[in-house]
Amino acid sequence: MDNQDVNLTAYCGLFCGDCIRYKSKVADLALELFKELKEIHFDQYVEVKRAYVKEFEYYDEMIGILKAINKLKCSIPCRLGGNGCGQPCEIKKCVFSKAIEGCWECDEFNRCIKFEFLKPFHCDTPQQNLTKIKKYGLDKWSIYRGNCYRWLGNKRVI
Repeated sequence: MDNQDVNLTAYCGLFCGDCIRYKSKVADLALELFKELKEIHFDQYVEVKRAYVKEFEYYDEMIGILKAINKLKCSIPCRLGGNGCGQPCEIKKCVFSKAIEGCWECDEFNRCIKFEFLKPFHCDTPQQNLTKIKKYGLDKWSIYRGNCYRWLGNKRVI
């Protein structure tokens, strides 16, 4: 693992390089589609076609969704100052308050309630990864990492 991979290791044990939000083409594509629709005044076309295309009644919601997808983009990993969670991260605050490199240096990470907000997406992967970081070291653990998202099974997103 090189220094770039070390930088992609979040304080919580997730690997930023596996995240849907980190440098994902999805955010850029959503913005590109939004801009194209705006440039050709597709909203005016939709107004005329709504009477014939039932699904166009949801056009405004789709535009809102494209904007929301674009806002998800994260270009800076957690360890380099990014905010991949999209909200204040209690785990990051805790790591800083304890002056440690990451949760793997804390004996309480398997019982820590600060991981609860991650469970809907990541299940217990962060804690499993933290155990691997402790075992293999920060510079070698990532080849053993668990899946970032619970719905992927054994596949990787990126």
